[in-house]
Amino acid sequence: MIFKRKIYERLLQWKKKSAGKTALLIEGARRVGKSTIVEEFAKEQYGSYLIIDFSTASNAIKNIIDNYLDDLDVLYQLLSAETGVIFKRRDTLIVFDEVQCFPRAREAIRTLVNDGRYDFIETGSLISLRENVKNILIPSEEEAIMMYPLDFEEFCIACGEEALIAYVKDCFTKKVALSESLHHKAMLLVRQYMIVGGMPQSVSAYLENDKSFLYADEQKRLILKLYKDDIHKADNRYISKALQVFDNIPGFLSKKEKRIILSGMEGTPKYDAYADAFFWLQDSMIVNECFRCNDPNVGLSLNEDHTSVKCYLGDTGLLLSHTFNKKEISEGELYKKILNDRLSINQGMFFENLVAQMLRSQGYDLYFYTHYNPEKHRNDIEIDFLLSNGSKTNFKVEVIEVKSSKNYSTTSLDAFKKHFHKRVANSYIIHPKGFSIVEDKIYLPIYMGFLL
Repeated sequence: MIFKRKIYERLLQWKKKSAGKTALLIEGARRVGKSTIVEEFAKEQYGSYLIIDFSTASNAIKNIIDNYLDDLDVLYQLLSAETGVIFKRRDTLIVFDEVQCFPRAREAIRTLVNDGRYDFIETGSLISLRENVKNILIPSEEEAIMMYPLDFEEFCIACGEEALIAYVKDCFTKKVALSESLHHKAMLLVRQYMIVGGMPQSVSAYLENDKSFLYADEQKRLILKLYKDDIHKADNRYISKALQVFDNIPGFLSKKEKRIILSGMEGTPKYDAYADAFFWLQDSMIVNECFRCNDPNVGLSLNEDHTSVKCYLGDTGLLLSHTFNKKEISEGELYKKILNDRLSINQGMFFENLVAQMLRSQGYDLYFYTHYNPEKHRNDIEIDFLLSNGSKTNFKVEVIEVKSSKNYSTTSLDAFKKHFHKRVANSYIIHPKGFSIVEDKIYLPIYMGFLL
């Protein structure tokens, strides 16, 4: 199935703005739909196109790029002869798919773009990994954008719920609650999205098989296996640590504080021992990292603490299949509990992972805050997410607490605001209930999270 993706508009903007002067680099986890959307774009917007997948490209193709950059007339003649594609000046798109598998092609972008005959798009993951940039000059002619799994809005559109999404957006703009019946419908869609996730293969299997969660689960398990296989192909220095973190993500998120305690992993308190593993997982976009901010008075990135990190899975549907075994899911009881709001044990971790996914797909870096009280011998303030306004002269934060149940307190949020009131722009509580504003707190239903 071909889904309507927001990134398509970004591609159109790039084509119009660039006019062949820059290449577009699309980064994203494996199976988020990079190749599909680029091929659709190429078919609709160009007279001809060539997609070279460097994970499977022949040595002949690689040798052409390697050996003929100093004579582009010959390079394009050979590529055309090898692939059968007729190139049309200023009306052909050449796509370097999975470009991290052949870094030399990425380096060649400078020469190819400056030549100006054709447009170029690169796609890949693990783009920044040091072994994939070693000994090459990163082209300044690249314009990079990130691609994520289908977000909640895209999922709803795929399910034929455009009208509901339009209503949700209108209510968010007007700062009013949905009608009770449509609130329940939107919450049901959120729970379906939590189960299916946003990986195109999973969504396709779900919709093509009468909205079967089991068919979606089969596809998600194939993707999880692909991710583990990719980790096994990583540098030997961090395979074991990356696997250890990946395998334990559900365990970390099921804890109250949801943080990874590095001192409990192989007996080392040092983040440095896991730095490469975390970098690999983040660069592959399999996970979304969330670092603790020590001092939100100054700036989030300036005060991030790498010794304390939350590690969310990049897709909440994948997290569900990663958390529960196939038998638990195939019996169907798990789905009933999620859809009927009766998943008491793990519900919080899925809500929080979903909010992290929503924020990350909006381009936010993720930070959280905790304050340790030595008298109580525990953290007395825990804030799930802090978002920065990016200003260096008038720094403000948006404070977000995620609540999966309908009954909760806001003790941490109130304490944080009291302590940092001059720096707080807005404070949000994302929860399963309707929209409301009480005093200075905005209570946001989780289906509006993608609009922050």
